Amino acid sequence: METINTIGRRKASVARVYLSKGKGSITINGKDYKEYFPTPNIQMKIVDPMKTVEVEGEYDFKVNVRGGGFKGQAEAIRMAISRALVKTNEDFRKPLKDKKFLTRDARIVERKKYGKPKARKSFQFSKR
Repeated sequence: METINTIGRRKASVARVYLSKGKGSITINGKDYKEYFPTPNIQMKIVDPMKTVEVEGEYDFKVNVRGGGFKGQAEAIRMAISRALVKTNEDFRKPLKDKKFLTRDARIVERKKYGKPKARKSFQFSKR
């Protein structure tokens, strides 16, 4: 089996995933995923697609991720892993789509407007 590569995006994060047959290791930017994301709830986001289709320990994932914070990066990686799993077996599409792992979440930070301190916040209004 050759290497399958996919891209996942979320907020300002972009994750590139390279999937190959292996023992189930997940490497993110040269580190193990448990070292890169020390909190258990973020680790769960990354492992969720494999648990959903029950293929833990069958594939190795090499991940390059840039931009954004840890939550955006984790969700970008989750999307990229889900897309890679669908490329290996088309039957995985239905359970992953039901959990919305294949849907691009397009919500991003709203830009700051001129004359305002933030996107929508205004300075205090004084009538007199």
